[in-house]
This record gives sequence, C-alpha cells and structure tokens, in this order.
Amino acid sequence: MTPPTPSTPSTNPKPSTPSTTPTPSTPHKRRNVSAQGGPVDGGPAQGGPVLDVDGLTVRFRMRGGREVAAVTDASFRLRPGECLALVGESGCGKSVLASALLGLLPGNARTAGRALLGDLDLLAADERTLARTVRGRRIGLVPQSPAGHLTPVRTVRSQLRETVRELTGARGSALDEAVPAAAERAAFPADHLDRHPHQLSGGLAQRAATALALVGDAPLLLADEPTTGLDRALVDRTADELRRHVDAGHALLMITHDLVAAERIADRVAVMYAGRIVELADAAAFFGAPGPRHPYARGLLDALPERSFTPIPGMPPELGALPDGCAFAARCARATDACATVPVFADGLACHHEEEPGA
Repeated sequence: MTPPTPSTPSTNPKPSTPSTTPTPSTPHKRRNVSAQGGPVDGGPAQGGPVLDVDGLTVRFRMRGGREVAAVTDASFRLRPGECLALVGESGCGKSVLASALLGLLPGNARTAGRALLGDLDLLAADERTLARTVRGRRIGLVPQSPAGHLTPVRTVRSQLRETVRELTGARGSALDEAVPAAAERAAFPADHLDRHPHQLSGGLAQRAATALALVGDAPLLLADEPTTGLDRALVDRTADELRRHVDAGHALLMITHDLVAAERIADRVAVMYAGRIVELADAAAFFGAPGPRHPYARGLLDALPERSFTPIPGMPPELGALPDGCAFAARCARATDACATVPVFADGLACHHEEEPGA
C-alpha cells in the first residue's frame, strides 16, 4: 500500500495473486528459531535483536476527518542472520510498515508503538538522525518503486560510485573496481552501468536499486518487493544474493507477495491482512508441515497452482472502513459469531478458529 496523502484519498485496494510460477529450489539451511524470533530450546544464542517492533500502528488522517487504519499493532523481532518474510495481498499495509521504519511516511500519518534499532526508536527519531546515521548505513532499502529512487539525470555507474565512496570510503583504483563488483552482486550487467534510469527496463531498475542497497552491508536490509519485474531465473539469483547477505550475519525484512521467493530464503513468515499481522510462523512449518494456522494464510498457499490453485473468495476490506471484529470473517468459511470480536494475537496467531494441522 502506498501511503495516501490528504489530496489522494485511499481507495479500496485490489487483491493480488501471489506469484505462482513454481521453480526448483535449493532451500538454505534454516536457522533454529521460534515463531517470535528467538532461538528455540537447544538453538544457538544469537544475541539481541537488530530490530524490535512492538505495537507499531499507523493511521492516516484524510480530508473530512476520515481515518485510514494502515497498520495496527504490529509486533515482531529480527535477529542477526535472520530473514523474516512479510507476506500478504497488495494494499494490506506491508509497504506502509516499511515506510514507518524509515521515517518516510507523509505528513498526514500518525504513528504509535515503538521500533527499536539497537537503542534508537525509529518512530521517535528526527529526520536529521534518520538521514545521517540510519538510511543506507544501519538500514539498507530495496524500494518497491525503484524508478522513483534512482536519480534520473545520473548514470547507474555515477550513483553506485557515489554510494560506494560514501559508505565504504573506497578511493582511486579501489573505487573503480568496487563499482562493477557492487553491480554484480545484484546481477546488474556491467555494460548497462553508463545508462540513465529511463534507459532501463523495470527489472534492470530493480537490480540497480538492489545493488545500491547492498553496498553498505547495513545490519538491517528492508527489501520491498525485491523480485518485482524479474524473470524466474533472476528472481532466484536475487533471492540467493539476499540470502547470502543474511548468512553474513545481517537481518533481512523481505516484503513480498512472491511466496516462491519467500519460501526460498525466509527463516520466518509474518502474514499480514487488513493492516494486522495475523500469523507469525517458522518458515519450514509454514510452507511444509503442519502448514499455516490462519485460514487466510492457508488460502494464500492454496492459491498456488502447485497446491490446490483455489483463489480466496471475495475482496479485502477497505482500510478506511474496516468492519468490527475479524477483518477476514466475510471471506472465511470457518467464521462464526465469535468473529464479531477482534481476535487477540497470541502464540503467533490471531484467529478464533485455528486451521487443523495438515487440513
């Protein structure tokens, strides 16, 4: 969901279909973690979290006093060497959450809760702090719309060169060698480095943005739909490069509706619906056995052609006019009168009617 502004009222988001192209995958060795983000009994200690999000809430105040509930009470932790995939249909609030972490929300946004990056609360930090010490240095961003983040009047080489020099201190011949190496990390072709952004396809612009995000080896990487516009081979290559970033000890929050890519690299999965995280699970258990516990999460997987290829009926609710109670109830075959109240998120699930294992 793109953060709405007062002059651009939020519209009813269109549902998206998760990426459905199956691909052979070589799963990475997943960390032994709990759904909440800590090591399970017997697992290795990983130190404190890189990112600790507690009760993050975002509201947009629109003209006429209308309020859009973009994100509600999101909580999770990310540790070094861990990838959390935040999945859900387009318009559910995933990208707004990322914008809140980076301080990139529009002026009509109001936030609550906290998001600790070490001892810095990102929701309370001022723009000077975020611009000088956080963006690019402590948090790298692969944006959802790379064309809007690339400088249109400068070549990709020029932008990479400046970023490498600023974040790594490389100079002279070392800088000359570092630029194509940075491009290669994101599978950006060297013979396109001297092109301007408008001369790139959407997929190449995405790879250029990914290359820029990886330069600083930031402790935390936010990748917002990093595989958009790429063919399956490049999706796999991009996912594997992001995984190498994680395996080097960095944390990755990957925002995506590409469930194939999420399965390939994620340690944990957070499922978002109508602005709320409704399930938080270990990736192996989510994609394998026993499978998702929330009916909506089960529906996302069942929409894949290699599964039952059954779409979720109905449409997501408008975030500016959410129903009372469970927002998924109108689309859920398991809904009962109990769903007239919002389910409490506990033990990695917000649902009155948990799915049967293996159902």
